[in-house]
Amino acid sequence: MSQHSADPAPKTALATVATHRDWWRDAVIYQVYPRSFADSNGDGMGDLEGVRSRLPYLRDLGVDAVWLSPFYASPQADAGYDVADYRAVDPMFGNLLDADALIRDAHELGLRIIVDLVPNHSSDQHEWFKRALAEGPGSPLRERYHFRAGKGESGELPPNDWESIFGGPAWTRVTEPDGTPGEWYLHLFAPEQPDFNWDHPAVGDEFRSILRFWLDMGVDGFRIDVAHGLVKAAGLPDLGTHDQLKLLGNDVMPFFDQDGVHAIYRQWRTILDEYTGKKGPEGPSPEGRWQETGGRIFVAEAWTPTVERTANYVRPDELHQAFNFQYLGTDWDAEQLRAVIDRTLDAMRPVGAPATWVLSNHDVTRHATRFANEPGLGTQIRTAGDRELGLRRARAASLLMLALPGSAYVYQGEELGLPDVVDLPDEVRQDPAYFRGEGQDGFRDGCRVPIPWTRTGPSYGFGSGGSWLPQPANWGELSVEAQQGVPGSTLELYRTALSVRREQPGLGAGDSVEWLRAPEGVLAFRRGDVVCVANTGGEAVVVPSYGRVLVASGEVTEAEGETKVPADTTVWWATG
Repeated sequence: MSQHSADPAPKTALATVATHRDWWRDAVIYQVYPRSFADSNGDGMGDLEGVRSRLPYLRDLGVDAVWLSPFYASPQADAGYDVADYRAVDPMFGNLLDADALIRDAHELGLRIIVDLVPNHSSDQHEWFKRALAEGPGSPLRERYHFRAGKGESGELPPNDWESIFGGPAWTRVTEPDGTPGEWYLHLFAPEQPDFNWDHPAVGDEFRSILRFWLDMGVDGFRIDVAHGLVKAAGLPDLGTHDQLKLLGNDVMPFFDQDGVHAIYRQWRTILDEYTGKKGPEGPSPEGRWQETGGRIFVAEAWTPTVERTANYVRPDELHQAFNFQYLGTDWDAEQLRAVIDRTLDAMRPVGAPATWVLSNHDVTRHATRFANEPGLGTQIRTAGDRELGLRRARAASLLMLALPGSAYVYQGEELGLPDVVDLPDEVRQDPAYFRGEGQDGFRDGCRVPIPWTRTGPSYGFGSGGSWLPQPANWGELSVEAQQGVPGSTLELYRTALSVRREQPGLGAGDSVEWLRAPEGVLAFRRGDVVCVANTGGEAVVVPSYGRVLVASGEVTEAEGETKVPADTTVWWATG
């Protein structure tokens, strides 16, 4: 018989989020990029009130927590990752009252809120940096950043050979208050993002205060941007090579993944543990409002050479989770996937941390487009590829990810099967890396195009006006409205999978998989009472029927105790 990929998940299957202390070990966390999620005032830019209005959708989708990319006060030189005030909301997104209302509503719906924290650098409009420039050489504020005299006869050369991730030197020379060329400051990213000097005690004091500010607001955790970058090697030594971006992820750099970062996170962990289990500010609600926070968590964005070094960030007295970029960068290939799954689980097991799995985010090409192209092209791809093939593989990859032990991250719109928008005109692009001659490809705008909610309208339901990046003409057919309640749609596939994941305690829990014999190009493993089979090959395969089909990413056929699994398809069976 035929088994369709997914039927609409009944709302009765969507249990409220558990309040146990270690909820994060098997949580599904949904990343919201606020400027591209929902626009409440029609100015073309998403905002916190827009996110708040769509929280019921996320509750019904079946996720456990929402991670918000930065919404802090910022000149927006790098889409909010250049923070001018860590205790204020940028007016384009709303204000602190909007943030408070969003957190409260999320908790009422059984959702947790994780906010971005950007501790490696500030905006050049941060009050500290502005005063450092105004006060000139010798200012105590300059010690909170990395100011150095230049090399050369007149200090006309950068202090060392470090290169910016966005291209060009990692140093910019300032003009002093008297109008003369002066010192240089370090910025591993854009010049508008000067790096903090974490050797200065005031920097640590400030960020411990910032943590408490947002914890007191009720947030449930922090995603730490550039968690690997805070500490620089003593003396800021030359690297001795060019094209340094090619070395990232392959070697420990003098400005990335230095061992000194771990002392910072051990201090932070003591603060977070103080808040674990605290009630909300109003105490228990007679209406049953969700007050118990459970555990508060840290999530590291840590680009490291190996998953073993990533494990250093999640030792028991440090952070709780770290993004698994090795998995994100793996091709749709059974042998490669099994290797990175085993290596990840083996690395996390000794430190007692859960593995994390992620396929897309705001910095990489969406996996529906990556998998539409030839393998081996990396995580930033400029071509659309075979759209039908990419969607089929993306659905299968998502179902595989959700069957693995640990926590899974879903990037907004991937539950709709959205591709990257690879044909944005140059004149509309806003990624700062695009406007620099070297460094990152600068095509991150393609995964940041506002998502579609309705079939029609000026921005497909994103808001009453337009959208800050143009949406494709076919966006309406991929919208929530077009997929809602439609058997076999990608949205209903995600809803069904997340519902089944909640109902099956073996999925997500634990720290290992039981691999089963499978044909070449196929992954098969058992997780409790569920068997998952993922066919990454280009031809259909026949495997045993392990039990009752729970969900499949494509149409499968069962006969005489066997199941025919099409190419690029993943299936879950209940064996109990």
